[in-house]
Amino acid sequence: MTERVEKAVAFLRERLAESPYFEEHPEKLAYRLEHTFRAAWIGREIAQREGFDEEEMVLACLLHDVSYCRAFETEEEWLDHGRASARIARPFLTELGLGTEAAEEICYGIAIHVDGRADFPGEKTAFALTVGDADNIDRFGAFRIHETMAEAGLEKMPLEEKIRFVDGVLLRLGNHMGVACATDAATALWRDRVGFYVEYFRRLRHQLASSTAAFEQGIMTPPSSAATGANASLDRLLELAGRMSTAKE
Repeated sequence: MTERVEKAVAFLRERLAESPYFEEHPEKLAYRLEHTFRAAWIGREIAQREGFDEEEMVLACLLHDVSYCRAFETEEEWLDHGRASARIARPFLTELGLGTEAAEEICYGIAIHVDGRADFPGEKTAFALTVGDADNIDRFGAFRIHETMAEAGLEKMPLEEKIRFVDGVLLRLGNHMGVACATDAATALWRDRVGFYVEYFRRLRHQLASSTAAFEQGIMTPPSSAATGANASLDRLLELAGRMSTAKE
């Protein structure tokens, strides 16, 4: 860990600790920090494969959600949190002695990672887009499967509802698999993560469907949109951010 990265980790911890919400909900603070560190590891791996500056990418990922130090009262404020994070990050990056060009590219990547928009001029370089790619890739980590099912209350659902839920997951994952990231390295990581999800939920569906005595029925009936219906909660759990949120449209 470089001195700049050490300072960024300390800065992140200090700023997030300012949040009254996190003070009341320490488990949410723990999650935000853990997600941020995972995104930084992912960003570092992409940087290594693509030849980006590793330190600068780690700094960008560490600071991408620093605006969670403030409460988001509305959906619009949450959508703005990338731009708010860039505003907080810019003076800190200057204090670190980072060059203007590098600092601006980092800030631009942070600003656009939520909805693809910034409130200052910049270029959507592969480096800048990688901040959002690392964020999205972490949304499909192994632990997120547990979080998805826990938040949905899967354990308490009747069997048929569990199967419909898993069918809904598989339908949405089918849309995600073809999404391309800004780099070959990120795309490979992305498809590996989504592929793992698909395999897990296929196996889960098979197990759920074989948890009955209806032996005359086929176990792996392909899910259909008619069978699953709309599910706003599931859409939120499996949504993508930034450029990737609209890439399939």
